[in-house]
Amino acid sequence: MTTDVISTESRLRRRASQYLAAGLLDAAQATLESLLQLTPHDAHARVELAGVIRQRGRLRASLHHLLQVANTLPDDIQLIVELIRQLYFNGEIVAARACMDHPAMKRQLSAPMLASQAQLRWMFGEMASAKALMEQALAAGVDTPDALYLHAMLCQYTGDIRQADTVLQDYLHRWPDSGDAAVAQANLRRQTPASNHLDTLQAQLRRIPANSSLPTDRFARANFESARFKELDDLGRYAEAWPALAASNALMHALSPYDEAGESAVTEALIRASQAIGTASIGTRTAFVGPVPIFIVGMPRSGTTLLDRMISSHSQVVSAGEINDFRRQLLWMSDVPASGVQGMLKALERSPIVDFAEWGRRYLMQTQWRAQGRRYYIDKLPINVRMVPFIHRALPHAPILHMVREPMDTCFSNLKAMLGPASAYSYDMPSLAHYYTQYVRLTAHWRSAFPNAMLDVSYTALVTDTETTLRGVLAHCGLELEEHCLHPERNAAPVATPSSAQVREAVHTRSLGEWRHYEAQLEPLQLALAEACTQVPSA
Repeated sequence: MTTDVISTESRLRRRASQYLAAGLLDAAQATLESLLQLTPHDAHARVELAGVIRQRGRLRASLHHLLQVANTLPDDIQLIVELIRQLYFNGEIVAARACMDHPAMKRQLSAPMLASQAQLRWMFGEMASAKALMEQALAAGVDTPDALYLHAMLCQYTGDIRQADTVLQDYLHRWPDSGDAAVAQANLRRQTPASNHLDTLQAQLRRIPANSSLPTDRFARANFESARFKELDDLGRYAEAWPALAASNALMHALSPYDEAGESAVTEALIRASQAIGTASIGTRTAFVGPVPIFIVGMPRSGTTLLDRMISSHSQVVSAGEINDFRRQLLWMSDVPASGVQGMLKALERSPIVDFAEWGRRYLMQTQWRAQGRRYYIDKLPINVRMVPFIHRALPHAPILHMVREPMDTCFSNLKAMLGPASAYSYDMPSLAHYYTQYVRLTAHWRSAFPNAMLDVSYTALVTDTETTLRGVLAHCGLELEEHCLHPERNAAPVATPSSAQVREAVHTRSLGEWRHYEAQLEPLQLALAEACTQVPSA
């Protein structure tokens, strides 16, 4: 490379950085394209260009550049890790996994890189591999809060509850202000009068200023109050438990306000888009080959994980867990980068004109590896209840199971769970009632406009008349009942949901009517739900 070329290259890199810092995306893109004409194999510049193009609203063109880099990966471990993340979160799961097999990922096995690879394997849902890698990283000297917390979660997800408890105990001893670890520890098991953490939780709450304006302090308090509620609730000390839940939810509601207008807009857009499906182009449908996805959808905390565990106990079925591939392929089909509510509205606006056969093909291409040689694999993402007519059109051979639970049980289960900032609807009764009403509107419309698209599965029937109910569900999927399906507690497969400890128990009816312990406090929620619940089928 000549001196002039090197000088030009340096100038273009410097100019691109200046344009990016100033937010001048047009100029940054043009400069990076000039740089790539000069040095077409510059993977860093190409990844940077992909990011600029994505910011400018063009997902497919961005992914084109990322896939080019994936096809000619340099021996640069940090770049490979960044590329894997970008491919994964933009729906190119197969290409992202292929990057994990690059020789550099096996040669450079420093302790931090082992921890990074563990996090990536967890991201792909490969829990056993992630746990093994994280244990190697810890043995090699990794000692960060993030690594230890992920190790605890991986122990929990893979069923090693005792080890998870030991790791969390050590974690909280070293980083006592970590409220999320306290919540995780409280959720590992039902607490008893002889064994609980209430004194420790109360001591931690005294250490955090009650009137602090710092978001970190407020979030920590919210988590500790949530853990305290859970343990008091386990002990049946309901009068003491409710104030802890109310305090936690008030803090979370202030930190993560619910976007009522945005949720209503998405509901309207979904209904409008679904009404156009009948006249949309289906494209060229090819014969289906390969494992069949089974979709489990519904409100969060409606029993979707229990149903997943029961069906995936079948010898011909495996659970893929909560994967977001169908919605990510909607974004690819509509050429819209992920950008919250506005991105979803734009994608839905374009969705009626997409090729549904191509949508289905892309989904299968990115997910069928998850079947692990079985005939069926479960895609259990509750929010896919919004996608029912689109799944039915793109994948007409795929069963869709809609879990239906009694409204107050469902809503109280959301209200009492610490689901993080992303679930803003769950921390305030009016917000929760509004969110549930949107869910009812959608599912009522799906039943009316697409009567054969989904099978309603009653949670109450599943836990009180288990064999009859499950036999019908499996028959709908083309399967016969197997004895193991009636015993989800024997299912040793990993499960990465907030209820991962609970669903390792035998089927029980404890959760029916739990909200009645707080009936007086929940009266505003009952009143708010009354109108919506008239449209909900019996659970």
